[in-house]
Amino acid sequence: MAYIDRICAWRRRSRGRTGPGAALAPRGPWRAFCLLACLCGALTVPAANGARGDQWVSTWTAAPDSAGPVISARTIRQIVRASTGGTRVRVRLSNRFGSAPVTIGPVHMALRAVGASGAAIEAGSGHALSFGGQASITIAAGASVVSDPTAVDIAPLRELAVSMFVHAGSGPSTVHGAGMQTAFVARGADTGAAINFAPESRDDSRYFLSDVEVSTGAPAGTVVIVGDSISDGVGSTPDHHARWPDALADRLQGLAQPLNVGVANAGIAGNRILRDGADPFVGPSALARLNADAIDKPGVRWIVLAEGINDIAASSMLAAPEQHASAVQIIDGMRTLIERAHNRGIKVWGATLLPCGGAKDFWTTQGERARQDVNAWIRGGGAFDRVIDFERVTQDPAHQERLLPAFDSGDHLHPNDAGYRAMAAAIEPRWFATELDDAPVAMPPPTRLDGAPHGRALPRSAAAASSRAPIDARPPFHARIRPSR
Repeated sequence: MAYIDRICAWRRRSRGRTGPGAALAPRGPWRAFCLLACLCGALTVPAANGARGDQWVSTWTAAPDSAGPVISARTIRQIVRASTGGTRVRVRLSNRFGSAPVTIGPVHMALRAVGASGAAIEAGSGHALSFGGQASITIAAGASVVSDPTAVDIAPLRELAVSMFVHAGSGPSTVHGAGMQTAFVARGADTGAAINFAPESRDDSRYFLSDVEVSTGAPAGTVVIVGDSISDGVGSTPDHHARWPDALADRLQGLAQPLNVGVANAGIAGNRILRDGADPFVGPSALARLNADAIDKPGVRWIVLAEGINDIAASSMLAAPEQHASAVQIIDGMRTLIERAHNRGIKVWGATLLPCGGAKDFWTTQGERARQDVNAWIRGGGAFDRVIDFERVTQDPAHQERLLPAFDSGDHLHPNDAGYRAMAAAIEPRWFATELDDAPVAMPPPTRLDGAPHGRALPRSAAAASSRAPIDARPPFHARIRPSR
C-alpha cells in the first residue's frame, strides 16, 4: 500500500489527529462572506494599495487541507522561501478547519540565517507583524485573517522564518499535512523573536500559515499550482525546496531579467478534482477549494491544473461507487474549473498526468486507459490556454506507462528531485513574460479582521475536537510513514 503509506496513513494511525474511527466529516457549503465584507468594509484590509505601480502577489502558499493537533501555549517557527521579492509583506493565517476560535500572536517575521539548517534567524532582521494594529488576533472557526502590510525588503528566493505564538485554550489547528519542511515548536511563553530559537519538538506539517504575500513592482503576477502530492513534492528531499514549483521559481528568478512572478504552490497530497477527502484521499476537492486556494490569490494571472490521477485511482482503491470517476467526469470537472477561472480573467494551463505504472495498489490497466484518455483531451481538447506535457518529460520511453527510472523516487508514482526539475524545465519562462504586460489582474475580495468566516469550515463534534492529540505527542510526518514496498 505504497501510496496510502506514503501520503495519508499518518492521518488515522500514530498521528493522533482524529479520534478512533473518525474520518473527514462531510464539508458544508462555501460560506457566503462577500456580502458581509462589503457591508463591513471598515473592518477589512485593502487588497493591494501599495506605492504607485506596485501590486500584491503571493510569494508563498501552503493550502490548508485538514484539522490538526491541539496546540496550546506554544511558539511555532516555520521556514518559507519567497518565490519573488518585494518591499512590503503580509501573511495570512487560516483556521479553516478549526472547530473553535484560535488566538495567535505575537507573530514575527525574520530572515533565516544564511546557511542555517535549524531555526536560527539573522540578528536585526526581525519584524513584528500586526493585525488591525494589534499584536494578536482571534480567528473564528472557518475564518482566515491577513496581517497589516509591513515595510521590509525581501529578495527573491530568500528563506524567511515566520514565528507565531498560539495561546492556551485554542482548539484543533488547521494544517497543510505534507509540508516537506521542518517546523520548530517551543513550549511556554512567546519566543518568536529569539535569534537562536530552541525548539522542544519538530514537525513537518504547516500550521495556520497559509500565505506570504509581497508588494512588488509592476508588471507582476501570481501563478497558482492546483495539484496533488506531485505538486506538493512528495518524493523530494525535505528542507531543500526541491518540489517542481520551487524549481520553477528558480528558473524564473535565474533569468538575465528575472520576472516578478510569484509561484503559489496550492498542491495538496492526496487531493482530487471532483471529490472531497475520503481516506486515503485528502482535503476539499479542487473544485470546492478553487476560489480560496487559487482564484482569490492576490495578483493571480495563471492557474496550472496538475490533478486528476487521484480521481482515477479512487475508482480502484475505494469501494463506494460515489467515490469513483470516469475519464469523462474528470474532463467535465476540468472544464468547469477552466470556465470559473476564465470568468475571472485568469488563464488556465493544463498539465498532463504522469505515468505511474508499478505503483502498488494504485495503478491498474483500467486506470491507465483513463489516464491516457484524460491526457489526450488535455493535449487536444483546446480548452486549456496552454498545455504542459509532464508525461512526455517524465516517462520511460521503453515503458511508457512508467516513470523514467532516473526520475523515480522509488514508489513509481512520485518523481525525485531530478524528476521535479525536469518538470519545471517543461514550462517556458517566455510564456509568463509575453503575458505579464497585457493580462488582467484578478483581485481577491477583502479579508475581514473581525473573525467572520472565510472559506469553508469543517463541521466537527465536541468529542472529535477534544480527541485531538497535542502536537508534542505526535511524531513528525516522515516518522509516521512506512517505506514503500
